[in-house]
Amino acid sequence: MFHTAASSSWLAGFTVCLSLIVSIGAQNLYVLRQAVQGRHVRACVAWCVLSDVVLVSAGVLGMARLLGRSPALAHYLTLGGALFLFAYGLFSWHRALFADDRKMETSGAKAERSLLTVLSALAVITLANPHVYLDTVVLIGSIGAQQEGLARWFFVVGSASASLTWFLVLAFAGRRLQSVFADPRAWRVLDAVTGVMMFVLAWWVYQGTGMGD
Repeated sequence: MFHTAASSSWLAGFTVCLSLIVSIGAQNLYVLRQAVQGRHVRACVAWCVLSDVVLVSAGVLGMARLLGRSPALAHYLTLGGALFLFAYGLFSWHRALFADDRKMETSGAKAERSLLTVLSALAVITLANPHVYLDTVVLIGSIGAQQEGLARWFFVVGSASASLTWFLVLAFAGRRLQSVFADPRAWRVLDAVTGVMMFVLAWWVYQGTGMGD
């Protein structure tokens, strides 16, 4: 009986987490860029999985209920997420339109950035985006909190497994695309597409605030 409940909770955590993180977001695109460049990829994957585990665990331990009782806080988190995505889209378009070809970040054209620099930027992209908290703490965490006893921690492990699977796929895809991104024009295309994606996501998140009605 316990084995069945644990397996069910693990599968629920894996499915719910995977359905939410498999998207073109700022964090995913940053990891993909690092994988293409071959820079500190393992550390980036480890950070992303660890941050997901911490945030989902916080939701399971009660943060989701706290946010659920504060509609105003959830509203401002959503609005902040929309603004963050919009700003990231502007940054991507600026790089696509105005960056010098000689300064585009190809795999060998630029000096190696330190591990601290890469992880610091990833931490900002992860933790400064309020929409991340809605996905991990509120949505995934609230579902995990409904599990009974130890089953909720199997849910967290399932979420961690989904996160690890997804970011390993991103890292592998980035490595396979290294030859494509040897051309600086490919980076311009990626940044232009990233900008469009961020604007679309920003609009979708903004609609969730109710202010766009």
